[in-house]
This record gives sequence, C-alpha cells and structure tokens, in this order.
Amino acid sequence: MGLFTGTQQQYYTGNKRSFTGDGTTQAFTIANGLNTFPSTANANDISVYFDGVLQSVFSNNAAAYTFRHQQVQGWYVWFSTPPNNGVVIEIEYKHTEFGRYQFLSLDNIINQFMFAYVGEDKIISKTKRLDVAFHAQRAIQELSFDVFKSCKAQEIEVPASLTMILPHDYVNYTKITWSDSAGIEHVIYPTSKTSDPFNIKQDADGNYSFDIDDDTTVQVGSRDDTASLIPGSDSDTWSNYKGNTPSENQDDYEDDTKWPAMGQRYGIDPQHAQSNGSFYIDCAKGLIHFSSNMSGKTVILHYISDGLYTFSSGTGANVDVDRNVVYEDPIVHKFAEEAMYKWIAYGILSTRMNTPEYIINRFKKEKFAETRKAKLRLSNIKLEEITQILRGKSKQIKH
Repeated sequence: MGLFTGTQQQYYTGNKRSFTGDGTTQAFTIANGLNTFPSTANANDISVYFDGVLQSVFSNNAAAYTFRHQQVQGWYVWFSTPPNNGVVIEIEYKHTEFGRYQFLSLDNIINQFMFAYVGEDKIISKTKRLDVAFHAQRAIQELSFDVFKSCKAQEIEVPASLTMILPHDYVNYTKITWSDSAGIEHVIYPTSKTSDPFNIKQDADGNYSFDIDDDTTVQVGSRDDTASLIPGSDSDTWSNYKGNTPSENQDDYEDDTKWPAMGQRYGIDPQHAQSNGSFYIDCAKGLIHFSSNMSGKTVILHYISDGLYTFSSGTGANVDVDRNVVYEDPIVHKFAEEAMYKWIAYGILSTRMNTPEYIINRFKKEKFAETRKAKLRLSNIKLEEITQILRGKSKQIKH
C-alpha cells in the first residue's frame, strides 16, 4: 500500500553506514534493494567521511567516488582510489524527496491490481501483466491532464536568442511568468498575431531557389542542387518581432505612468495593455519565442506533464550509463489510487471478448465516479482559505 518502510531517523536524517578500508577494496555496498533509494539518487545526495573528515566529489567524470546501482552489487559507493587500510569510512545519504509517502509508484499500483482484481472468483479471471501495465500507463496519461497534481515548472534565464526549449514531457502550459528581484512572478501573456513561418530561400528575382551554395551551377545529382525547398535564415516575421522594443518590464507594482494611462487606452487589445512582455509557442520547432524586453530575464514555465516516464541527469535505478540519464517511474497520489484501479479494470474488460455489457457499463460508471472523487480530493479546497477570500470581497470601496 505504499507504506514507509524505514525508521523515523532514516526519514528525517537519512541512512548512514560505516565501513573500514583495507587498502585494496574500491566498492562498498550500501544496500541491495533496488527501491532503497529513489531512482534519481546520485553522488550529490550523499556525504562520505574518512575518519570524520568530509570528502569532496570532483566533476568531469573524475570523481573521488561515485554512487550508483547495479544488478549484482546493488547500491554501492565506488572510490577511484582504494581507501587506506584501517581508515573508517562513513557514508551518509540524505534524501531530498520528502513527502513521498503520499504517492504510490506505478509498479506498486500494478502489483496491487494483480493481487486484488485478477484471479479465480474475481472480476478478471486471467490477464497478462503487460496488459495491466499498458492500461495503467494510459490511465496515468489521461488523469494527468485534469486530475493529478501533474503541473511542473522550469526556470531559465532568457538567452540572446529569445527562445526556450519545450520540456520533453510538455503537454500544455498553465502560465508563463518572469520573476523580478523580489521573487514575485509576473504573468507573461501570449500573442496570437505573429509566428515563425518557414522562410523559403529565393534568388534575386524572387523565384524559389534550389541552389544550396549559390554558385549558379546546375549539377544534376550532386548535393549543390536539390529538389526540395531550401530554408533561409530566420523569417522576417520572427526577426521583426524580436527586434521590436516594447515597454520595459519592471519590479514596480504601482507604476505611476502605466496606471493613469489605462483610461486613455480604451479599446486596446488586453494582451497588449501590459508591459510584462509577450510570447508565442512554435510547436513545429518545439520552442517558446519571447519579446525583446524579456532578454536576460528569469522566466518560469509552468506546464502540464503527461505523467509518464521522465528523465533527469545522474545515476540511479533505471540508468542508461552511456547517456548518464535516469528514467523515473511515474507516481500516483493516494487520493487517486482507487480511480487508477477502476481505469485499469474498465480498460481490460472493455477490450475483452464475451464480457457482459452490464459488467462493462458498471465499471465505466465506477471509473467516472472515482475519477470525479479523486479530482475533488486533489483540488485541495480549504474552507478557511475560501472564507478569507470572501471576507476580502466584502470590503467597501470608497470613491
């Protein structure tokens, strides 16, 4: 049921193991279980002491020690130079993933479904684990859009190119903001009146050019000529957009110039009646384009994830060592656990031959009901917070 298996001390202060060096051993096993540490755990999450002295970790793959998991050795620390004979080695792991108790892993969901729903005298007499895994991933993907707390955020400093790469698990954005010197976020509004179209290369007469190197030599079959359209440089539309100088955004929340002018801007398009900047998303190239007054600003992209496998740099459980990438397992909030089971059950029964229609309809209704209940629970509505907002609404406004 996704229970915490460690001690209170391990949760609040981390795991700690002690070893003694012998001058030859380089690898020291900390734990054999794959799930002892999160899949994102890496050397930055641990501290190594030699006789009570904290040891450093160097970069550029020349680390004094590495922390990783392998099938045979389990979780272990490997030292580039064997610790001296008799030195006391203390390895302390302090995880930063507090609050994980409220979530269940996808593997846990699948195991519990197989135990509770599949078997003799149960609603699903027999099914493959692969089928359960497929419908479980589809359930996570669907529930992530409007039920789960699947919103993520990325922060960057806008480069001179005025673009930001869309995250790999991006589905849609909730809002894009820039952060001022006080850490307050200002909402940036999208502009729908521009884009970055495909810029077709043309010759001096305006005809479409199929000459790659502009040598005017026709060489059939060579790479100098092509039968496809050749992209030019940045489109004029994008160049003009990023070259325009809009009103500079600022930290002042009571702009004495901006606010009095609001009455003089009657009829202006609201997306332009602000100085926070603007953006548009080029889905074909996977880029967010910002206006020129966002250059050098700290921008935060709040977006919706599909909830499926994500990636992070480091070493951990599901590791691709060659690319130094970790595949994190999807997680499900416990408020939505029952909704996941109903989604999986309905998915399996609705695709199986000779299943009575009333059984399919029953689980379809139960899936809808559990999804609705999970959405209400995860909406996190607090009566006291609503009451405080209503008190603010009751203030008298003096003219």
